[in-house]
Amino acid sequence: MKVRILSTSDVHGNIYPTNFATKDNYSPFGYLKALSAINQIRQAHPDEIVLYIENGDFIEGAPMATYAHKTAASKHYDQLFARLTALAQPVAGILGNHEFNYGLPYIKQVWRTAEHPLLTANILKDGQPLFEPYTILEQQGLTIGIIGLTTQYIPHWEAEKNIAGLQFLPAYETAQKYVKQLRPQVDLLIIAYHGGFEADLQTGQPTEPATGENEGYQLLTNLPGVDALITGHQHRQIAAVVNGVPTSQPGFRGQAIGQLTLEVTNHQVTNADAKLISVADFPAAPAGLELTKDWKAAVDAWLDQPLTTIKGGMLINNHLQARLHGHPYLELINQVQMQATGTDLACTSLFNDEIRGFDEEVTIRNVLNGYPYPNTLVVEKISGADLRQALERCASFFELDEHGQVTVAKEFLEPKEQLFNYDYYSGIDYCFDLRKPRGQRVSYLRYHGHEVSDSDQLELALNQYRGGGGGEYPMFSSQKVSQSYEDDVQGLIINYLAAKPSHSIEQPRNLKIIF
Repeated sequence: MKVRILSTSDVHGNIYPTNFATKDNYSPFGYLKALSAINQIRQAHPDEIVLYIENGDFIEGAPMATYAHKTAASKHYDQLFARLTALAQPVAGILGNHEFNYGLPYIKQVWRTAEHPLLTANILKDGQPLFEPYTILEQQGLTIGIIGLTTQYIPHWEAEKNIAGLQFLPAYETAQKYVKQLRPQVDLLIIAYHGGFEADLQTGQPTEPATGENEGYQLLTNLPGVDALITGHQHRQIAAVVNGVPTSQPGFRGQAIGQLTLEVTNHQVTNADAKLISVADFPAAPAGLELTKDWKAAVDAWLDQPLTTIKGGMLINNHLQARLHGHPYLELINQVQMQATGTDLACTSLFNDEIRGFDEEVTIRNVLNGYPYPNTLVVEKISGADLRQALERCASFFELDEHGQVTVAKEFLEPKEQLFNYDYYSGIDYCFDLRKPRGQRVSYLRYHGHEVSDSDQLELALNQYRGGGGGEYPMFSSQKVSQSYEDDVQGLIINYLAAKPSHSIEQPRNLKIIF
């Protein structure tokens, strides 16, 4: 007998095969394609047990998710998430960290009609799992247990109001408890974990600092009794069998499906396999298209609302150069943040290399393409030493290749691309000397024309992810927050642009690079 365990993870609201950069964009990913793949696999193996698990970060991200949240009270498109996943017949769903961006009431609202259980073994409220810690299935004479886990690191990123009253326990310790409890009751035991790997699967060597954000390697290699492990969160594409246990991580945006296959004889696993199935060649599922067509049409109409005109445009033609020297687009985002908070010092990130900047005619589509996260703002009171340390972290983003040319440091590209962990600052003049060792690259740092000393006190506007220390910025923390803001940055940008019929921003010249 074969058991196929299918999974999606980190779909991030990418329902249709498009990145919404333009109205006619086509991209080879999306949940509607994944839905076709899942259902075709089921049809191709009618005599096998086929289980599908949605592994989190589903309801936040792409414009369809943003619009569903913004219009939930009037349009109710948020109710289509549950109906859409039901077309794939999931046996369980996991909460990702980004599910909490809109708060617990919204999570409950979105999934209130779900036909599958939400599994939250290590997320507690009043000392008990927020939803169910696990589920047990009986299929074709097999008893199958599934434990659901989420990265414990959420409190480091998320606004406190969105996770009030919740406790996030270490995934590995929680798994130990439930594996011990469930193993005697089941034939097969699966862990679905919205988290990734902290070490190389072949060598066991650490691939990141031991923060607890990712515990997948420990779950995979140091937890006897587990038959399969589903992961996510890192947006990596992984399929491997380690010590006889298959594991997968299917990328993001619905670009692939994880498939773990267990061969079972006399209630024992005799063989295991892991692979990823690209959705690129699968059509969008007709049932899903019919269910979501009005939602998609409403989103396109919303995205194409004009906001303002940018004199000369503000397109990004070279992302590396924009990070090295600043860019009018990044300067604009920082101006929005400074105006909203009343500060004169701000930082922002060029989150990925798909961001285009702004055409001359700016629409809501341009804004959401450029700022894809529902971040809110905080102001932190920091020292000059804090600011210098943050800039040294930014300077570590770059390295020189064998020809002396500037490239992105490998640690920001592998094992997970982390372009969003480099920030550009407005309100200071600063210089990175890339010839110097890491930690010694900030050659000057001036605020209001004066060199910043370690003891200086400054107020910095930044998004709440970075403000919580996210991206290995420990010099920032919630304890330093002097003011928090409710409105998301996307909305602030839209309002800022719409307030004037035209905008013009020159190329900033406050960042100097020496190499």
